[in-house]
Amino acid sequence: MKKLNRYMLICSVLLIFGVLLTACGSKNAATDKEETPVEEAKVRVYKDTVGHEVEIPVSPERVVYDGEGYGDLLALDIKTVGAGFSWITNYAWADRVQNVEDVGFPINVEKTLALKPDLIIIATTDEKTYSQLAKIAPTIVIDTFAPLDKRLSVLGDIFGKKQQATEWLNNYNEKTEKMWKSLVDDGTIQPNETASILTYYPGDRLFVMARTGLSQVLYDSNGGFKPGKNIQQILDEEKGFVEISTELLPEYAGDRIFILTPVDDEAKQSTNDMMESNMWKNLPAVKNGHIYTIDIQKSDSDAFTREWLLKEIPAMLKK
Repeated sequence: MKKLNRYMLICSVLLIFGVLLTACGSKNAATDKEETPVEEAKVRVYKDTVGHEVEIPVSPERVVYDGEGYGDLLALDIKTVGAGFSWITNYAWADRVQNVEDVGFPINVEKTLALKPDLIIIATTDEKTYSQLAKIAPTIVIDTFAPLDKRLSVLGDIFGKKQQATEWLNNYNEKTEKMWKSLVDDGTIQPNETASILTYYPGDRLFVMARTGLSQVLYDSNGGFKPGKNIQQILDEEKGFVEISTELLPEYAGDRIFILTPVDDEAKQSTNDMMESNMWKNLPAVKNGHIYTIDIQKSDSDAFTREWLLKEIPAMLKK
């Protein structure tokens, strides 16, 4: 009888131990299941600058970009398979895009299709072009005339590089503030001097630049030059540039004038003719020797070119 009781006790203990093991095993299985990471979403909905709501890749790998400001992407180490380079030959970042396919400017739909992009970014708001590209891949429109901080913020959001965009901007702003301060401190420029940026297009068309290109660099909140009253009005209207007649030039000329040297030979001739005119020679900026020229292709406001200009601007002003 004692042996039987002992046997039953042992069996009871083993049974209880087995139940405990089973319970623990079930708990561990459940825990493992709960801790297994859920597969991250591969797409997300993005609302672009004109209101399109598009499902875009979370991590785009084959990007086609068509618009101004390609150097913004380079500053954030964003790579593309295609971009619109046909209108540019002498940009500051030429050696960084040798393996990028030129899709034309305006964008060529057939070339874009051949690249099999998973994301297309364009600057144009033309809905016909947009609808054609949207059939190839998710397509979004961005404002390439927006201020630099907004542009980089947008790109940082699209490509998951928000922190990198913030760090780049902070670093750039520190450098810019230091540059302008040094130019004032050494007497190269005076506080509150005005500047204007001019360029000719073919057809003898003279333009004053406002919200695009070199203007964004010169009219910097960290220092730099001020726009004159008429140019400030263009800025307030959020226009990239405005065409003016030559007769109106004295009303737009600043204390310093920057000439963007055009690519087209006809536009170059128009520039030379203007600079030989009596009206031009009587401008205060001309009389004071405050005229500067820069290749239009190296006067962009993209992030990469801006860093390049941090050295070029002092060199121009001190000549």
